[in-house]
Amino acid sequence: MNFRQTIYPKLRVLSIRHHTQDGHPYLLLRDPQQITNAALLVPQSLAALLAFCDGEHDLHAMMTGFTLHTGIRLPSDRVQALITTLDEALMLESPRFFAAYERSLNEYRRASHRTATLAGLSYPDQQQQLWQLLQNYLAAVDHVKPLAIDWSRPIGLLSPHIDYPRGGAVYAQVWKRAAQLIQEAELVILFGTDHYGSDLFTLTRQHYATPYGILPTATAIVDQLAQVIGEESAFAGELCHRGEHSLELVTVWLHHMRAGQPCDLVPILCGGFQRFFQNGATPAKDPAKDNLIANVIETLYTAAKGRRTVIVASGDLSHVGPAFGGDPLTAGGRAKLHAADEHLIQQMTNGDVEGFFQAIRQVQDVNNVCGVSPIYLTMRTLGAMHGASIYGQPTGYATCPADDRGTSVVTVGGMIFH
Repeated sequence: MNFRQTIYPKLRVLSIRHHTQDGHPYLLLRDPQQITNAALLVPQSLAALLAFCDGEHDLHAMMTGFTLHTGIRLPSDRVQALITTLDEALMLESPRFFAAYERSLNEYRRASHRTATLAGLSYPDQQQQLWQLLQNYLAAVDHVKPLAIDWSRPIGLLSPHIDYPRGGAVYAQVWKRAAQLIQEAELVILFGTDHYGSDLFTLTRQHYATPYGILPTATAIVDQLAQVIGEESAFAGELCHRGEHSLELVTVWLHHMRAGQPCDLVPILCGGFQRFFQNGATPAKDPAKDNLIANVIETLYTAAKGRRTVIVASGDLSHVGPAFGGDPLTAGGRAKLHAADEHLIQQMTNGDVEGFFQAIRQVQDVNNVCGVSPIYLTMRTLGAMHGASIYGQPTGYATCPADDRGTSVVTVGGMIFH
């Protein structure tokens, strides 16, 4: 590793949440790629110090920046102790981390499939128990009827990826509505939110396991996509597939609706569009990004020809309140939130992909819609494959609690795209 990685500490992309312990505020740091299982509590008062841990500041510059920002002087040994602790926990981009990363990546790729990491934790790992759980959700939405199918062109759907206890009713509505098309599908393209990866497209050649067996990844299509995206870029964040729940929770429902029968998958994790929310542009007006998206869509279009193809956007909607770094949600705030969600749902119903994106960009994604990329890419892909306009049918919506005080919520919805 080079000099900068040793002297200028840089924090990795981590899961960082607010946490209170013994009445004191902390930041809870975890590794979403699970290269380390360590969890660190950093006092809230040192949050600004973490911001200077960006690969551009050495220890002295970090101390100076912290003092200028907070007015507080920190002893160098305390700052060094924090850096050492972060490094030992594999939370810095350092020689220690990169060695562990290579070991983890090799282990992941040597395995015969991607393990269902949430089985036995978020849902039953036994077939019969899982079957009964999901069947109960389906039985509770007896008003939903399966969609009539026209396989003259690909069909899309939006599914939540929130945990089943909170989102089960919406999962059931959208997957029951899509039952026949899922049962008859020959190829399923999955666009899932990459909660921690930065690349727009992250691929894997690993098959996806569920308690029902193995859903095979269409490696020939993945290889074609990798040529378009670039091998290094396409797999730079591949380990995000290992622990990312956005695709796992959807593949379980997919496998369930197929009664355990496999079908070819193309699992794609999608990074965010955050920079567009700040600079006023859109992916369609960024030549490099638009060209990449167009080439990926063309590759998928070619692969889908002659096959009954379903494109799934795995994404939740809004995330608001203290659990997500915002203010407590009030009754008025809930009304505004639902109005904003209704506007997004209307754009999806109209098949207006640019209108959908602009509705989020104009407010700089104030509601933290974590399904932006999967929904946008699904709608653009379907539009290109159809060669005509698309439209959506809303299929379920719910507001789910995200804290014990009722001041934070996650909203989820379902949609069938034609």
